Amino acid sequence: MLVTGGGRGIGAATAFLAAQQGFKVCVNYRQDKESAQSLAKKIDGIAVQGDVSSEGDVVRMFDEVDRKLGQITALVNNAGIVDKGTRVESMSAARIGRMLAVNVTGSFLCAREAIKRMSTKHGGRGGAIVNVSSIASRLGGSGEYVDYAASKGAIDTFTIGLSKEVGAEGIRVNAVRPGIIRTEIHLASGDPARVERIGATAPLGRPGEPEEVARAIVWLCGDEASYLTGALVDVTGGR
Repeated sequence: MLVTGGGRGIGAATAFLAAQQGFKVCVNYRQDKESAQSLAKKIDGIAVQGDVSSEGDVVRMFDEVDRKLGQITALVNNAGIVDKGTRVESMSAARIGRMLAVNVTGSFLCAREAIKRMSTKHGGRGGAIVNVSSIASRLGGSGEYVDYAASKGAIDTFTIGLSKEVGAEGIRVNAVRPGIIRTEIHLASGDPARVERIGATAPLGRPGEPEEVARAIVWLCGDEASYLTGALVDVTGGR
C-alpha cells in the first residue's frame, strides 16, 4: 500500500492500521521527513519523499515502491492541502492553482501510476484505490474555503468515473469523506479552535479521530469490501 501524505493525521493512522493488517506500506511525505521516517520505522515500511503535484516526483515514488516493496495492490490518495479561510473574492490564482494541483492533479497522477501496475489489462492482479475526499464537497465551504470544497467535489466525481473505467480490470475505486477530524490540517485554516466548535454540532456531539477514518479506508482496501466500488463513504459523525 502507498499512502500519500502519510506522515501525519489520517494518513499516518491509515498506514499504521494497514501495517497491522498485513500490508507492506510506503509512507509518502512532502516536507515532514522526521514524522514519516519515524512512522515507517515503527511499521517496518518505507518513507518516500515526493510532491504529488509533480509528475516527476510521482513517477519516481512509484518506481521506488516497485523496487523496495514489490507490486502495489492498494493506493490511498490522502495528500491534500487547505488554506486560510477566506471568501472567493479574495482568493489569488496562485492559491487556487496550488489547491487544485495538490488535491486533484496529485490524485490523478498517483491513480494513473497505480492503474499501470494494478490493472489486469497491464498484467496486474487488481487492487483498490481509496481517495480521501471531504464532507466539504457536499457542504460547499462557503465563506471559508470554497476552493478546497470544490477540489474535493472533483475528487468525488473522479472516484465515480474512474470506478467505472477500471472496474472490469480488477480495480475498485472508492472515496472516504471525513467530517471534522482532530488533525493538524486545521492549523493551516487560521482557526484551530474550529475543530472542537464545529465538531460539537455533529449528531454524535464531537469531532472524529484519525483512527476512525483510517478504519474505513483500510476496510475499503480489503477483501471485505470486495463488491464495493464507486462509493462515497461519509465518516462525519452524522453531519
